[in-house]
Amino acid sequence: MLKRSSGVVVTKFLAALSLTAASIALAAFSPAVHAQSAGDAQRGAKLAYTCLGCHGIPNYKNAYPTYSVPKLRGQHPEYLVIALQAYRSGERSHATMHANSASWSDKDFADMAAFLAGPVVAPAAAPKPVGKMPAAGQTCVACHGTDGIGITPQYPTLAGQHADYLERALTDYKKGGRKNAIMSGFAGQLSAKDIRELSRYYSAQRPGLDTSKRPARR
Repeated sequence: MLKRSSGVVVTKFLAALSLTAASIALAAFSPAVHAQSAGDAQRGAKLAYTCLGCHGIPNYKNAYPTYSVPKLRGQHPEYLVIALQAYRSGERSHATMHANSASWSDKDFADMAAFLAGPVVAPAAAPKPVGKMPAAGQTCVACHGTDGIGITPQYPTLAGQHADYLERALTDYKKGGRKNAIMSGFAGQLSAKDIRELSRYYSAQRPGLDTSKRPARR
């Protein structure tokens, strides 16, 4: 049985999708996975100096197409490793990120992620979402919560992220620029209006992500 709400078709498929996503995340998170993801932030600071040319400048923009370079400070470092692996493999389409990540090892990724992320954003003791969750976002909470904090280290925190970056990412999942079975299945059901509303909602949540900090000069 179908029900149309806010331009998105909500089906039993989406309900199953949200449960599947949560199950995968919980299954993936184990002490072994966490240990493998732990990085050396001190070493990472030396490796990631080129990353700061974009991610260390507040409100810096991708040249073409034009959208804000994502904030990384406060993100789960484990998720950053997964994202870097996706750029390296081509699962995510971005020429500059692919070129930068192609020669790095998983250990390099883990070390850079530990540095770029810094202290991870923690959910408030009693979260109070800013604004009302869009109708199309009921599936999002299974992985990103109502406050935008990723429910496991393998899922990204969205709170405080640039709205235009989130919009770009969802559009890429919808159109195939990013290849991920769960996200592609979800984004494929969204209209442009849904994507815009979801991006603005999660961008407004606090506490949220920030621009990565440059190492202090000695």
